[in-house]
Amino acid sequence: MGQPYSQDLRDRVIEAVAQEGMSRRAAAQRFGISESSAIKWLQRYVQTGGRTAMTMGGAHHVVLSPHRSFIAEALAGKPDLTLAALRRRLAEKRGVKTDTSVLSRFLRREGLSFKKDAGRPRAGPARHKPSPCPVAEPAKPCRSEPAGVHRW
Repeated sequence: MGQPYSQDLRDRVIEAVAQEGMSRRAAAQRFGISESSAIKWLQRYVQTGGRTAMTMGGAHHVVLSPHRSFIAEALAGKPDLTLAALRRRLAEKRGVKTDTSVLSRFLRREGLSFKKDAGRPRAGPARHKPSPCPVAEPAKPCRSEPAGVHRW
């Protein structure tokens, strides 16, 4: 995201139009800014008297925060629940319409991670078999994390 123009530039554009009688488009060309910026700055100046930049961005309201406990219970009941199934369950039980990408970002932000089954072999380089677990310790799994565990 870009930065707002400097306050000095805003003041010079507004002064050129207000005091020198220059058109907004001519002032934009003179100071090397877009015509729409000059027009919007002058509209705001005329309507409110404000010369400063409006705030950019800000905190976004998280739709899923009130439903955190419901999501946690759903995942505790069925740890391998897919995002699409969780989305449908939220729509049916709570009336919350959301997208799987929103759910994914929410779960990531809340620190929830899903650890895959340690017993399943992972994909490796072509024509290369992964090294087996040490023979001296046959009961110990290759992965250090337990299989299928969600964490909050």
